[in-house]
Amino acid sequence: MIALEHLSIVSGTFALERVDLLVPTGRYAVLMGKTGSGKTTLLEAICGLRRVTAGRIRLLARDVTGLKPAERDLGYVPQDRALFQTMTVWENLAFALRVRRWNKDRIAERVEELAALLGLTDLLLRRPHRLSGGEAQRVALGRALSFQPRVLLLDEPLAALDQETRIEMHTLLQTVRERTGVTTLHVTHDLEDTRRLADLVFQVRDGRIEETKI
Repeated sequence: MIALEHLSIVSGTFALERVDLLVPTGRYAVLMGKTGSGKTTLLEAICGLRRVTAGRIRLLARDVTGLKPAERDLGYVPQDRALFQTMTVWENLAFALRVRRWNKDRIAERVEELAALLGLTDLLLRRPHRLSGGEAQRVALGRALSFQPRVLLLDEPLAALDQETRIEMHTLLQTVRERTGVTTLHVTHDLEDTRRLADLVFQVRDGRIEETKI
């Protein structure tokens, strides 16, 4: 579950005030809105990367409003993917597990499992600069899922992909959801992404969030 309760965020002249949103456990929600409407700001607030001025954030019924990002137990794929360019695909997938002090055997097993799920087995020794856009996006998704979070946040994950790769990613995201049950909030402005993936759709409009239909 992802719940925003009367959440307010103020940054310069931009403000979101008393925002409410509820994504039940296991659902795939898409958040839409115009550029500059605050979609990324909301994801950053849920992650703990942006300070909120009022209200509460709950993940899986746990109040995380005052917790650091690493304490929130969620996976996040930002717009720029933020892959470590000096690390191989294997090392990128293992990074969060090493930080959490998983043992070597368990890390190797989990990386192998992720690589099989995401079609990365033959790419594990490559570095990000040698990946296509779709391959890099799969690595970013794998890193976010590596420690088996119950919540996944995606910020325009398919925006820079060609149409064929985008369709492949639709199928992959559907498979990930079916196999993991992860509760997902996906920011996009693309109607096709929304139609193919979402079972809940929210719109940011004039500083408010409204549930809508596509």
